[in-house]
Amino acid sequence: MASSSGNDDDLTIPRAAINKMIKETLPNVRVANDARELVVNCCTEFIHLISSEANEICNKSEKKTISPEHVIQALESLGFGSYISEVKEVLQECKTVALKRRKANSRLENLGIPEEELLRQQQELFAKARQQQAELAQQEWLQMQQAAQQAQLAAASASASNQAGSSQDEEDEDDI
Repeated sequence: MASSSGNDDDLTIPRAAINKMIKETLPNVRVANDARELVVNCCTEFIHLISSEANEICNKSEKKTISPEHVIQALESLGFGSYISEVKEVLQECKTVALKRRKANSRLENLGIPEEELLRQQQELFAKARQQQAELAQQEWLQMQQAAQQAQLAAASASASNQAGSSQDEEDEDDI
């Protein structure tokens, strides 16, 4: 796994990602752990090789950012030209997914409602929710007050019954 030592030799692809790719690519094949480790190391070395070559191409063209075109040129110069058509297909898929994400994120902008209006509507909804919450709290408080009053009345009634019963007992004793 990647460590914080900064040594390029310590950088690897997460093993779980490789295991998932192996299972998806070869669902009915068992792969030994040492073979999986070898695949991880090969993938890491391949990525390092391609990125180093792409970086050199980028530097030669006096650019500061490696672009997909630099990676494609690196594949060609390293003798992996047969992968270029697949790489271009994957690149197009990535661009399509990114475009869909951007469209989803800009949906709010496409509503045609100014941000100030959206903020005002949001504040109205918050105020309405606070009002409803306050009303619920008021209702709960009133119910608790009613329950407390009923309990007091029941206690007073029970106390009065006990006092009436005990005064009746005293009268009965006086009659004896």
